[in-house]
Amino acid sequence: MKWWFGFALAPLALCETQNGTELAPIMLYTHFAEQPPAAVRDAMQDEVRSIMAPMGLRFRWMDLAESNGKQISVELAVIEFNGRCDVGGLTARDENPGALGWTHISDGVILPFANVDCAAVRSFIQKELLDMRLQTRAERFGRALGRVLAHELYHIFANTKRHGSEGVGREFYSARDLLAADFQFQAKESMALIHGKAHAALVSAPAGLAEESEHRY
Repeated sequence: MKWWFGFALAPLALCETQNGTELAPIMLYTHFAEQPPAAVRDAMQDEVRSIMAPMGLRFRWMDLAESNGKQISVELAVIEFNGRCDVGGLTARDENPGALGWTHISDGVILPFANVDCAAVRSFIQKELLDMRLQTRAERFGRALGRVLAHELYHIFANTKRHGSEGVGREFYSARDLLAADFQFQAKESMALIHGKAHAALVSAPAGLAEESEHRY
């Protein structure tokens, strides 16, 4: 079984540029319909870091409810997590969950807003999670969420509606993709992120100078 991503019409490792300058971080503001366990949240953040670090992108995470509108950032995205974000109460049913994640568009413009449907991801891989040891389920589920989120961040920060043929940038995911030991962007999508407007803005504002740039939503 495979499922797809839709557009909605519908501390971290240091990363450096080629000249050795550390890039300013991207702010990710998150809102969860139901707060995830720490093991799920940490695994998700670690996976996003692992996928995005080769392109020089690093992130700071903040609960949207804790934001006062005065945080300073060069680039940002707001992520809403829908549904249940834990691994309790899994069943062995095959389900058709719908889109796993989506990025918002208005008048053809990609916006820095995305959704990750925790409940859909749960439904999609729950049979496989039940075959795992209880101690590893939360980490593997969090890693799957991180891959879905990285896909949406690709659309936002590469500023593209296109999908890749393989890897994190592909349009359709299988349960194996979400649970494999390693899953990364292919070269074409990696280059799209490196040459995107977001990356250029980060290069022009090193981390030590991030305080000089302000980006509010």
